[in-house]
Amino acid sequence: MAGERAAVRGIHTFNRLPKTDDTLAPFEPVAPAMRGAIRRVDVANGEKLVAFTFDLCEQYGEVAGYDGDIFDYLRAEGIRATLFAGGKWMRSHAKRTQQLISDPLFEIANHAEAHRNLRLLDAASMQTEIRGPQQSYEAARKDLSANHCTAANAGAMTAIAPRLSLFRFPYGACNAASLAAVNDAGLLAIQWDLSSGDPDPRLSAQAIANGILHRVKSGSIVVMHGNGRGWNTAAMLPLVVPKLKALGYKFVTVSELLALGKPVIADSCYDSKPGDTDRYDVPLSLTGVAKTPSTTAKLQWQDATTVTAKKRAPAAISRKPPPPRLRKAS
Repeated sequence: MAGERAAVRGIHTFNRLPKTDDTLAPFEPVAPAMRGAIRRVDVANGEKLVAFTFDLCEQYGEVAGYDGDIFDYLRAEGIRATLFAGGKWMRSHAKRTQQLISDPLFEIANHAEAHRNLRLLDAASMQTEIRGPQQSYEAARKDLSANHCTAANAGAMTAIAPRLSLFRFPYGACNAASLAAVNDAGLLAIQWDLSSGDPDPRLSAQAIANGILHRVKSGSIVVMHGNGRGWNTAAMLPLVVPKLKALGYKFVTVSELLALGKPVIADSCYDSKPGDTDRYDVPLSLTGVAKTPSTTAKLQWQDATTVTAKKRAPAAISRKPPPPRLRKAS
């Protein structure tokens, strides 16, 4: 529905996690070889694979959108994708969440509770950001299993994962403590090697498509947005998907991509080069508004992939970023 696409500010209904006595599904910490920020995957047999990912994030004091045109196109074309959803977004879009959870094309992943920069949080707040989406997902899955249609089909829930296993840091920003906390919670930290730039309203659908086609390679993880903050994303997909198919690419989820090659892992989180997300280290209030001048506050409503945000960002970092430190999982 067209009215679902736009974000609505000033809504605080979903700010707080509901109290529950339910125990979260069990997990094991991430093994040493897979710890760190996964940026892409080296595909062993040379097969052309690409993972499309869509962020569904939402901050305090708002209800973000749902861009149905994106998901309609993905379904029509049979495109598999990974959806990084915030806990708050899942609660404010409960029915859509159940639809996405039950669709075998899509893999649901953790994009933090309310899109706060984990580098700025104390340990308790950091755990809220990590655990909130787990709680929202498992509650949605439980409600789905109680649906009369699902309950009548004994095997309907077996293909739906009992918990989330992938995590994407808000703003693409982490530090050693938050990266360790995510991995300790049994979550693989998934970044990207190809930023679509779709939060920039000045980029046309064709410009976004050209950028993806120019930079994509086998094993790429592409970041886009499905929460109404991806400008021209839905219009871009029909421009890029047929061309990728013609080039021999297959579309897989992030988990499928990881199973078919060796992840390239960095020891820090960034957009295109180390240090480029440091500009998001600005304290936020519970409403998501920065406690700094308004020009910086505007940045907090943008994603780390926004070209506009890059150009407006304050020049707080004068040092030259260190060279990338990447490693392949052994």
